[in-house]
Amino acid sequence: MAIRDIFKKKKKEKRKKEKIKGEVKPEVEEKKPPEEVLPKVKVREKRVGEAYRVLEALHITEKATGLTKQNQYVFKVFPEANKVEIKKAIEDLYGVDVISVKIIKVPPRRRRLGRISGWRKGYKKAIVKIKEGQKIEVLPR
Repeated sequence: MAIRDIFKKKKKEKRKKEKIKGEVKPEVEEKKPPEEVLPKVKVREKRVGEAYRVLEALHITEKATGLTKQNQYVFKVFPEANKVEIKKAIEDLYGVDVISVKIIKVPPRRRRLGRISGWRKGYKKAIVKIKEGQKIEVLPR
C-alpha cells in the first residue's frame, strides 16, 4: 500500500506543477473517428505460404505438355500431400478454379550400372484439371 501512495503523490505533484504553469492537459482521451470497414482479406492471400509445403515442382514432360490442351496440368507433390491440400494450394498460388485432382504414386525402381545396383527415387504426382478458359503459365516467357 505504501508503494502505491508514493506513486499517487507523484502524480498529484505533477498536476499541481502543471496548473501553476498554466498548462492544463485534459485527461479524457479524444475519440478517433472509426476507421473505414475494409472487406475481409480473402483466404487465398493467407495460404500462399502453405502452397510450397504441398507442391514440389511442375512436371514438364511431353505427355504433360499434351494434357495442357485439355486444361490439365501435372505437378510433382510431396508424399504427405492429399487431394484437398493440392487443390487449395493450386487455387491459392495460381488463382484458378480446380475441378478435379488425380494422384499417382510412382514407385521407386531398381537401377543398375555395371555391377553396381541401386534405386531410383519414387515420387508422387498430381494431375490437376482446371476450369475451361483459365490457364496456368507453365513456362514463363
